[in-house]
Amino acid sequence: MTAETVAIIPARGGSKGIPGKNLALVGGVPLIARAVRTCTQISGIDRVVVTTDDHEISRVAREWGADIVLRPEELASDEASSESALLHAIHELSHRGVEMATIAFVQATSPLLPRRELEAAVSMVRGGTADVAFSARESYEFFWADTADGAWAVGHDAAHRPRRQDREALFVETGAFYVMDAMGFRASGHRFFGRTEIVVVPEQTAIDIDTPADLRLARLVASAFPEEARDAGPIDVDAVITDFDGVHTDDTAIVSETGEEHVRVSRSDGMGVRLLREAGVPILILSTEVNPVVAARANKLGVEVIQALSDKESALRTWARERGIPLERIAYVGNDVNDLGALEAVGWPIAVPDSHPLVAASARSLLTRPGGHGAVRELAERVLAARRPAPLTEGMRP
Repeated sequence: MTAETVAIIPARGGSKGIPGKNLALVGGVPLIARAVRTCTQISGIDRVVVTTDDHEISRVAREWGADIVLRPEELASDEASSESALLHAIHELSHRGVEMATIAFVQATSPLLPRRELEAAVSMVRGGTADVAFSARESYEFFWADTADGAWAVGHDAAHRPRRQDREALFVETGAFYVMDAMGFRASGHRFFGRTEIVVVPEQTAIDIDTPADLRLARLVASAFPEEARDAGPIDVDAVITDFDGVHTDDTAIVSETGEEHVRVSRSDGMGVRLLREAGVPILILSTEVNPVVAARANKLGVEVIQALSDKESALRTWARERGIPLERIAYVGNDVNDLGALEAVGWPIAVPDSHPLVAASARSLLTRPGGHGAVRELAERVLAARRPAPLTEGMRP
């Protein structure tokens, strides 16, 4: 039996600061799913395991490709250490016949896991150049302690203020990952032992979510790094729901002297909708306004439309429940703040270019074509791509 490199992600269900924290969305994807997704993409990691006490975390983690170790209640309390959860997972996996050479302890609450640096840490420990390799950011900060007797300098001389370029860098743990030799960890029971190496990660990735403010910041930062935060491939869903203005249109309107509105739409979007309908994908348009142009366009496309909505999320949930379609199997496309509830309710929240920043931050995927200029066609092509059978490899062709 070949010893494996196993990524272990602790993710308990209880959280006082942010209820359900490990299922909170960043870039439209639950934190636990982001961690699993990153680890499955790392060269050198053979298996991804989530240790949890929570049914919903287990379900989501399995869907994204992780094995599950159910953690007993006493190891999922506020007082339980991460090391105790790791040791329990190792014990359970050994009973399943999993032999480990290297452990990558990964935190789901670090949503911008740097892939290249995690891969480098795995390589260092697997290659024997380190017993432990962990993520840290470079720091030139001056630290102070605030005591009853006043503030005092920590680690520097307050009377001497050298320039940044004249100081040596120190390093601050980010908590994102700790890669360890499995035998050494079992022997020490702690994440630091033997030869320990720092893996410097980009400062913008060094976000650890502990408070609602951290979560808001992570969502905004993730939206600025689409290569780290977004799904750009096929969209595997069973239904498509869209906003109208800004998605089917370019979010402008021409108003005649009689008050009639005219909007710009894309013929290619019409073909995209037709292809989805022919593939049996249900389509719904949700709109907050009552506007004849919306009804006329929906009628032309042959799709359902619901107008005069003050709460798109409730309408979406009702529509999905009546048709027996799970919310996680729905794509919703929006562009403005009245779409946020619907975006957060579905498995595939999607935004068009130039969306409101909060919408972009909530999206799992950002389309490249603007509203009214082929956004719906692009969405259709990606949904249909997920339904096509994978091409046969050379060795499988008759």
